[in-house]
Amino acid sequence: MTAALTLAGRPQVRPWRQSSVLPGFGLTLGFTLLWLSLIFLLPLSALILRPWELGLSGVWPAVTEPRVLSALRLSFGAAALAALVNGVLGLLIAWALVRYDFPGRRLADALVDLPFALPTAVAGIALTAIYAPNGPLGAILSDLGLKVAYTPLGIIVALVFVGLPFVVRTVQPVLEDLDRDVEEAARTLGASSPQTTLRVVLPALAPALLTGCGLAFSRAVGEYGSVIFIAGNMPMRSEIAPLLIVIKLEQFDYAGAAAVGLAMLVLSFGTLFVLNMVQGAFARRGMA
Repeated sequence: MTAALTLAGRPQVRPWRQSSVLPGFGLTLGFTLLWLSLIFLLPLSALILRPWELGLSGVWPAVTEPRVLSALRLSFGAAALAALVNGVLGLLIAWALVRYDFPGRRLADALVDLPFALPTAVAGIALTAIYAPNGPLGAILSDLGLKVAYTPLGIIVALVFVGLPFVVRTVQPVLEDLDRDVEEAARTLGASSPQTTLRVVLPALAPALLTGCGLAFSRAVGEYGSVIFIAGNMPMRSEIAPLLIVIKLEQFDYAGAAAVGLAMLVLSFGTLFVLNMVQGAFARRGMA
């Protein structure tokens, strides 16, 4: 123990180790790491190690065969396009729900969460029935020469449906907390409405919007149930990577399925890492 003189001249005793702000930190940290290891790290380690049963000479051909590359290209390309569409639609829907009061607003706000509650297989069947060539919307689009169901376009439609709530629910609370006085100050200084939106509102919403698009992209890359019914599942044309993994598992090619999963893991991590870097840049720019 050490003694230090206070302002009143009385000695103050200080222990060698001060108590933690969070009581039970060691126990909670250990429990958290254990639980994280059981539900995340161990399965992830199995996914990383299983493909190497084929050896280096077997993993690379398993990942780069034309069918696998086509499925990966379709899954990530469709997920990226769906995330971009959801970014625009989600921002518009969140803006309408926050900034405008109209009849049925509460109902519209509740319907945003419908893809969360609806089973993905049910969503896929419903979308297929709507956009099939003999469906209510599919027949109209077919007359215009546009086919949605059983094409890559149908995959994008399904991914937009399941990913839209992520963008809306991420942007909506930030938009609600946005200080309206800043917009009024910009208008007072002579900024027009488009200038206020582009230079004041959107920079403040950019980190949340990127987060929502990242969540929508992550959901879309691994989506299976809502896609297989509307995709058509034609190899080299409308076959997604999750379906190819299931096919390999049914063929007892566990190492090959894990190799495709490992490729998806690496590509997803790289994409999310880039989005995280961009989001951090926007956040630092906003703080500056």
